[in-house]
Amino acid sequence: MIDIKAEIQQHPLPDHIAIIMDGNGRWAKQRGKLRVFGHENGTSAVKQIVEACTELGIKNLTLYAFSTENWKRPKLEVQTLMKLLISSLKKEMKNLHKNNIKLNSIGDIKTLPTKVFNELVDVIERTKNNTQMTLTIALSYGSRDELINTVKEISIKVKNNIILPNNIDESVINEHLYTHRLPDVDLLIRTSGEKRISNFLLWQIAYAELYFTDVLWPDFTKNDLYKSIRDYQQRERRFGKTSEQLK
Repeated sequence: MIDIKAEIQQHPLPDHIAIIMDGNGRWAKQRGKLRVFGHENGTSAVKQIVEACTELGIKNLTLYAFSTENWKRPKLEVQTLMKLLISSLKKEMKNLHKNNIKLNSIGDIKTLPTKVFNELVDVIERTKNNTQMTLTIALSYGSRDELINTVKEISIKVKNNIILPNNIDESVINEHLYTHRLPDVDLLIRTSGEKRISNFLLWQIAYAELYFTDVLWPDFTKNDLYKSIRDYQQRERRFGKTSEQLK
């Protein structure tokens, strides 16, 4: 049997992996359960994938946990997701420190319930000096909102002569995004068989490799992650150049 983990460690690894964790609801429905049951079991997959990325030496992992559109979901589901977030943050504090992981968040987190916001900020503050990996949780996040906010911030600075219009380039835009401390995404994974981006990191995935799998998120294992990375490593990343130029 081929050891996929050992195989991928012999090749360049993605510096930044982003995951759209999809399929919790369908996973629960297949078992005759409420959608919240799927979310509860999805936390086990999160723990497993964070552990796997740490073991491999992945420096940046970003998880799409809750979008701006998710606020429209049934009240019970939203409340359950918020409770799960608080309990997960409390449970994983020791593991974050043990594995030298820094927690980060992107999105309009001020819209989160007070208890969730306070717990999130507390964990971020207490792990800020960890250096092994940055784990970013996208909460109340929408890429279009992020870009609108970026345009507004830059516009104000242009109006106040802090930034000259002719000096606006990719680096200036990057500095005003939620992800300004993170590198661009190398590998974007979406589970559950859906093949769309769902308003996630639209600017940051400009040259990312996209990987779609039919596996529902609660069933996504370390081995599934290894497969996605092996697939990534077998692709030719040209960034606009030709194959001949790369050679």
